[in-house]
Amino acid sequence: MTTTSPTDFDAIVIGAGFSGMYMLKSLRDKLGLNVKVFEAGDTVGGTWYWNRYPGARCDSDAYIYVFTFDKQMLQEWEWSERYPTQPEILRYLEYVAKRHDLKRDIQFGTRVTGAEFDEKADRWIVHTDKGETVTAKYLIPAVGTLSTTNLPDFKGLERFKGKWYHTSRFPKEGVDFTAKRVAVVGTGATAVQAIPEISQQAKQLTVFQRTANYCVPARNGKVSPEVTRARKADYDNIIQRIRESFFGQEHYMIPKSALEVSPEERERQFEQMWDAGGFAFWLGNYQDMFFSAEANEVCADFIRRKIRATVLDPKTADKLMPKGHYYGTKRQPLDTNYYETFNKPNVQLIDAATDGAIEEITENGIRAGGKEYPVDIIVFATGFDAMTGPFKALNLKGRGGRTLDQAWQEGPRSYLGISVVGFPNLFTITGPQSPSVLSNMPVSIEQHVEWVTGLIDHMEKSGKKTVEPTVEAQEQWVGHVNEIVSATLMTSANSWYMSANIPGKPKAFLPYLGPEGVGGYRRKCDEIAAKGYEGFKLSA
Repeated sequence: MTTTSPTDFDAIVIGAGFSGMYMLKSLRDKLGLNVKVFEAGDTVGGTWYWNRYPGARCDSDAYIYVFTFDKQMLQEWEWSERYPTQPEILRYLEYVAKRHDLKRDIQFGTRVTGAEFDEKADRWIVHTDKGETVTAKYLIPAVGTLSTTNLPDFKGLERFKGKWYHTSRFPKEGVDFTAKRVAVVGTGATAVQAIPEISQQAKQLTVFQRTANYCVPARNGKVSPEVTRARKADYDNIIQRIRESFFGQEHYMIPKSALEVSPEERERQFEQMWDAGGFAFWLGNYQDMFFSAEANEVCADFIRRKIRATVLDPKTADKLMPKGHYYGTKRQPLDTNYYETFNKPNVQLIDAATDGAIEEITENGIRAGGKEYPVDIIVFATGFDAMTGPFKALNLKGRGGRTLDQAWQEGPRSYLGISVVGFPNLFTITGPQSPSVLSNMPVSIEQHVEWVTGLIDHMEKSGKKTVEPTVEAQEQWVGHVNEIVSATLMTSANSWYMSANIPGKPKAFLPYLGPEGVGGYRRKCDEIAAKGYEGFKLSA
């Protein structure tokens, strides 16, 4: 396809993280399309550009937290640790961008502020914060699932005399906490990484906890050269295994009930997974852990016993005991010395349930439970408007001027988590109602990018102008997503998986869980493509 103007493109991609980079590579180099990428950051990286808080690192094993489309790259790149830090992952993505000459088609420092579908021309009109207007046949938001910052409306924040930061927008130069009184607000996966690091510098660290989490050890460290060589020799099989697995990882649920084995065998198994570290305890546990409250409790009890054995002060240990949700129904934080950090004399834990919730930010600190805690720096680790937030923030308007916000007023509605009724030629990479955050992200990103590339190739070769789901196909998919998850314990937790962290956000389970996870979803998508893109309307 050729274009007639420097403002007209075959495809516009929004975002230059893992998904945007591969989407550009795939459409440009496989299909020969004219592609433009807009990226708000100064370079590639997406999540790994913006999230530079202390302790930021990936929580999937590095050997599978990679692009797999370039076999030579898999052999050449060397990771320094099991779970690399943010700077190292950013270096990897810079290496990929240079190797595949991606930056020539990416416009950095530019944020997309809105886009509407022109029904007469069958094209998307896209606007940026630089005052530009460009058009494209295809619009592909590759904006990530955890990129729209959630900062609760804390009373009095504007009068705080100290400095404050959100973990997702940390200064490039970092923050010096030396001799400072620091508050961290939040105890989710990000805070669990940041708190031990900050505690090493701060004079006093006060952690404000709303909900205690079940944390499991990361067991980070160097990977032996022998293991690295074996993995590189086995990459073809590794790729096949993670693509066919439930979670996009080399973790597999134990095919028996936690209740059918003896307590001694169960304890041995738990200790093995605990010692292995990473997501083994979450994603490689007994198969009924996500379904049976009784099975879940024996897993949860093991972690509670580990907390008590680690935290020296019984009162602090009690505060750190998760309450009110089943184990595994919230995002699993991986910890390195998280619980041990609360044994330090310069660290205190303020728990909303026992000490009182945050009431306001004062000029000199934080007031909670009627008591003021003086601090010099506040770090908000309050997470994101997950999955739907990044897409809604783009101000997209489909047919009839209907916004995506209106289409998702009662929760996300999509077909396969890729496409939305009324929004032709729009493809949401790892969007809501796809495996997305319940998988190792690069695996799901590659699957979506390759599948969307196949659909666009089909469109171009058959002379089609628009594609979107049928109402029936979308409704069936939404029903299927909800039916699957309703059989699990996942819907019982007030988690961001359930949209519960954003006031007023309609309660809905955002990702797709099964029935065969990532592998089953991939097969379903391939079947739909093989049937001429069943469930889609393709118009000439």
